[in-house]
Amino acid sequence: MKRPVTNDKQNSAAAPASPEGRRKYDAEQTKRNILDIATHEFSTMGLSGARVDAIAERTHTTKRMIYYYFESKEKLYEAVLEKVYSDIRVLEQALNVDAMAPTEGVRKLVEFSFDYHDKHRDFVRLVSIENIHQAKYAEQLASFKDRNAPIIATLESLLQRGAQTGEFRTGVDPLDLHLVISSFCFHRIANRYTWAAAFGRDPSHARLRAQHRETAVELVLRYISA
Repeated sequence: MKRPVTNDKQNSAAAPASPEGRRKYDAEQTKRNILDIATHEFSTMGLSGARVDAIAERTHTTKRMIYYYFESKEKLYEAVLEKVYSDIRVLEQALNVDAMAPTEGVRKLVEFSFDYHDKHRDFVRLVSIENIHQAKYAEQLASFKDRNAPIIATLESLLQRGAQTGEFRTGVDPLDLHLVISSFCFHRIANRYTWAAAFGRDPSHARLRAQHRETAVELVLRYISA
């Protein structure tokens, strides 16, 4: 029987070569796992209701290990906030809308924002929870403002290019535009229960998704259109 041929270069890249590298890899994996589980715990229970015991049990680790990595429940919550904001901002930049025509770029950003809020409901709940705390923990994150700045710069560039081509009107504040985009995408998820109770229709229902997605795009494009 022939011995299977292995690719040494591929194998060496797949796993850390040294025990020290292995430990570092395992530590990073553990931290990522803790953050994933903590995201769901905090988004479901809030900061005060979340239990580190529950996070430890679901991650098959210990409270002591969680405190070793994150110091406290509050610091873990801050790390979760930093992660969820980083996730959406990284994906926004990956769209590379600067390479698109202005109208196409804005449409792409609106569709992305709609899809992201629709799929990542933990993110919506965490933003709502942090607003209850009046952004107390977000403001303690040194990188928070810098992390969120690129989306405003991207919208500013799209608006400027669109004004130059005659597609968009002048004088639109990119921060206001971001608010318009976020408002529709966020509201239909964050307020779906009270909306359904008041009007008998869940705005986040799957059968309304395509209609609302196109509505969001149309609202934004009409707002900025020349």
